[in-house]
Amino acid sequence: MRVTVWRSSTELVAPVRAADQRHLRRDHLYMGLEHDGAVGYGEVAPQPVNLNGDPSVDSVISALRVEVLPRLERMVTDTGELPRWFAVHRVAGPRPASVVAWSLVEMAVLDHSLRTSGSGLESLWTARQAPATIATVSLLDDESWAVATDATRVRAKLRPGSLDEDRVARLRSLNRPVIIDYNCSGGSLEVVSREIERLAATVAVAAVEQPFEPGNLIAHAQLAARDLAPVSLDEGVRSLLDLRLIERYRAASVVCVKPPRVGGLAAARSIIDAARRAGIRPYVGGFFESPLARATLRHLAGAFVDEPSDVADVSTRTAAALEATGDGIGYRPVRAAHDEVVGEFGS
Repeated sequence: MRVTVWRSSTELVAPVRAADQRHLRRDHLYMGLEHDGAVGYGEVAPQPVNLNGDPSVDSVISALRVEVLPRLERMVTDTGELPRWFAVHRVAGPRPASVVAWSLVEMAVLDHSLRTSGSGLESLWTARQAPATIATVSLLDDESWAVATDATRVRAKLRPGSLDEDRVARLRSLNRPVIIDYNCSGGSLEVVSREIERLAATVAVAAVEQPFEPGNLIAHAQLAARDLAPVSLDEGVRSLLDLRLIERYRAASVVCVKPPRVGGLAAARSIIDAARRAGIRPYVGGFFESPLARATLRHLAGAFVDEPSDVADVSTRTAAALEATGDGIGYRPVRAAHDEVVGEFGS
């Protein structure tokens, strides 16, 4: 077996300012996993800095080098074969960087399995529908809003005190339901309540997302009890235990499930299934990935989710170096000369 992980970078066509950072560039970590004559590929696109419980790209690279790649090498050496893709998330450590790193392994192992059998993503789960999509805009700057015509819902980034009449009018002019996304910056229950009341008077508010810290279920439950708009949790959804606590506290009626954050596709499906059983509406989110990882997000959403999801391809100024293939997840990333190799083993 031979494994190579490299780091590439793209710049977004439409930068998005969130409460605590501006999304302008995104680093992509690609893995090529060669075993028994076939190669599988995976991708994660971590944030540039540690924020709201999500690890930075450097933290994920450190986890790969120190923990994940050495353990993967031992696992394959001991057994002579790759782990089953749907079991990979079970070996992830508790640290967020470990979870994201193992989700990269899971995708590469899945792609390897599909390529070995000569099949594609469509053989994994039966897609019920083409997933409806979400467009993301920001009320925190004056960037142009690139909203695709086929996006059926808009997610608007803001923080308390950022509303003014011009921006509210601009949001209203989109004529689509809106998720108001605070990215943990809400602070005060009273301030958030007033802002949601103001917006809901003229805008179709589909949900208010993650106004408070990820672990603050009580404040989210108090907001939900006011029945101003559905409450959605995003950064607060990292495991099945989180989902069960959300259900117990009645802290949200919507959840955003991001596979890299929870350990990969298998763990994400378990959380989505549990949410649906609990009467909580799940949707699939992402981290500005390339079309390689986005293909898996779309397949997951199309098979198991009814809500519009953040699964459309991301517009970048320079296209990611990918080659379309007829099997596997559907793409092969091509390592450029300037890309940094951040981990490898085997020969």
